[in-house]
Amino acid sequence: MTTTEPLQRTTLELPEGPLSVLSAGERGSPVVLLGGGGLDNALLSWGPLIADLAADHRVVAPDWPKQGRSRPWNGVADHPGLVEVVEALMDHFGFERAHLVGSSQGGALALAQALARPGRVGRVVAMAPGGVSSYAPGLHQLLWLSGRSRLLNTTVPAMFSRRRCRVAAMARRVLFHGPVADFDEVVEQIWAEARQNGAGPSDWQKASLNPFGLNVDLRPYLGGIASPVLFLQGDRDVVLSPRATIAAMRRVPGARLRMLRGHGHWLHRQSPGLVNALVRDFLAEGEPGAGPGAHVESAV
Repeated sequence: MTTTEPLQRTTLELPEGPLSVLSAGERGSPVVLLGGGGLDNALLSWGPLIADLAADHRVVAPDWPKQGRSRPWNGVADHPGLVEVVEALMDHFGFERAHLVGSSQGGALALAQALARPGRVGRVVAMAPGGVSSYAPGLHQLLWLSGRSRLLNTTVPAMFSRRRCRVAAMARRVLFHGPVADFDEVVEQIWAEARQNGAGPSDWQKASLNPFGLNVDLRPYLGGIASPVLFLQGDRDVVLSPRATIAAMRRVPGARLRMLRGHGHWLHRQSPGLVNALVRDFLAEGEPGAGPGAHVESAV
């Protein structure tokens, strides 16, 4: 069921700067949607899902610091900082407890929040989450170096994103695999974000690596998650290995995995109808009167 209620935009004045938040829905359990790093924002990631969930939930989706309208931001928006941002967001909207739905960087923050604040987290949907995989030697050092080189993490991405055709090529090769019904609209939104706020990795992405390992590695702690968790993963994802998500799912007690065939990293924008239904049904299981779930590993 999809609501026709318009989205509301609220600005939280935090010590580091403004946090811009989209919200919709007036009843039901709260849901916080957490997007990815780099070229992303709340409307770009979650526009279709906000409208779908708002019929039965109170839904909020922030532009991460230094994304969208959450600018200017003073300081580094690294992992500990973003955990606190999620906490401040829930406090502002009066959410004592909320379901968390996150993609990529946001998936890592959703899992981290379930570990750090278990009493405030209901159900978790982690879509191709960060913080659960390693990189091969050599590639790891290259990614770490690129995060510290202004030429590689700011100048080159900005030059690359000046032309729409390059943005479209990046989306096809990196974000998606297969047809996307509103591909041109998605490209326009990505291009607009790049022109307005620049391109390149987020602070979280840059700070998550050190020269020889990971600063953000949730894998040793996943067994401590008490919330019901659904992992969603595209089987043709070139950003996060599907094997990493499978391994992460197996570490979380009672977690489930849905592997989407023919999908890339941004599966919620490649097939919003399918993903929205999976998220909506999973969250509904946690409502009063719903039956218990079961551990399932399957493909769609």
